[in-house]
Amino acid sequence: MKIICNKSNLVKGVSIVSKAVPSKTTMPILECILIDATMDIIRLTANDMELGIQTEIEGEIVDRGMIAIDARIFSEIVRKLPDSDITIETDDRLQTVITCEKAKFDISGKPGEEFSYLPVIEKENSIEISQFTLKEVIRQTIFSISDSESNKMMGGELFEIRNNVLRVVSLDGHRISIRRIELKEEAADKKLIVPGKTLIEISKILSGEAESMVSISYTSNHIVFEFDNTVVVSRLIEGDYFKIDQMLSSDYETKVKINKKELLNCIDRATLLIKEGDKKPIIIQIGDELMELKMKSQIGSMNDEIEIAKEGKDLLIGFNPKFLIDALRVIDDEEVTLYLMNAKAPCFIKDEEESYIYLILPVNFNAAV
Repeated sequence: MKIICNKSNLVKGVSIVSKAVPSKTTMPILECILIDATMDIIRLTANDMELGIQTEIEGEIVDRGMIAIDARIFSEIVRKLPDSDITIETDDRLQTVITCEKAKFDISGKPGEEFSYLPVIEKENSIEISQFTLKEVIRQTIFSISDSESNKMMGGELFEIRNNVLRVVSLDGHRISIRRIELKEEAADKKLIVPGKTLIEISKILSGEAESMVSISYTSNHIVFEFDNTVVVSRLIEGDYFKIDQMLSSDYETKVKINKKELLNCIDRATLLIKEGDKKPIIIQIGDELMELKMKSQIGSMNDEIEIAKEGKDLLIGFNPKFLIDALRVIDDEEVTLYLMNAKAPCFIKDEEESYIYLILPVNFNAAV
């Protein structure tokens, strides 16, 4: 095999597929990136058997062939070569010579035939959304997945298609994040649980352009994302997701409209008094026209007030400040609406169309005051 690629194209391609190279594996071949130039296009592939990524790059194919090269060393080499054309050439013994201007590396490869190709997915069902929308949806929900090994379900996000609406849900036992997107074309109802790791890696690759589309196809075991000459295939998490609708309520006794930036900045300031690892709640006193926020820790105390528009009862309630900050940071509206029942019931932050819903459980603050 002999190919010639522009450095920036090669670096971009390697960076995309490297996200599917496992950090630990008992199969050395999976530590490689497959360079496949057997057809008229140069394809790079990485696969950790849960997540596989393949991308096409431009370049000249002088001699067809394929080779698997250690991902870590290959990535470092191409990144540090001069900004010029890179030639990659292999011989019958799988020795691979990488040259760029006066720099020359000679490393050993592995047979491409031993590499685990991406599974071929029958595209029975698919939807299409913009790269911008998918990137935003992931950003607005991914923070509330759980990294607990004991509950795989909480480590994924529910992609539920119902009545031509895609609902994306994540939860970690303390909060729930929900985003709803109306689909432009008809799609059959379906529920999929997509691993959080897959979504995190996809969001890093997506350009985020509103005009560029992502095709999402799925079976009962896999989901495939296709965009910009790149294919991402991921296994789905098996099982039934939590019954989300039973956790949602439209009842409230206190409704508060408040400037999002003021609330976010105020809570952010309060966290200056919390040492890392401390679990100090922020205490919120809701009155007629003012919301009073209090924080008390070993470092000191803080009081702040924000003007609000309130309907319903006064309320004293406590929250983990991080959970409020995470939700407020990803809401783009200038004003947010909080719906509360009592000091022990969840707080809902949502817009009127319910295109987003954030549910946050309160904390018992009596011992902390």
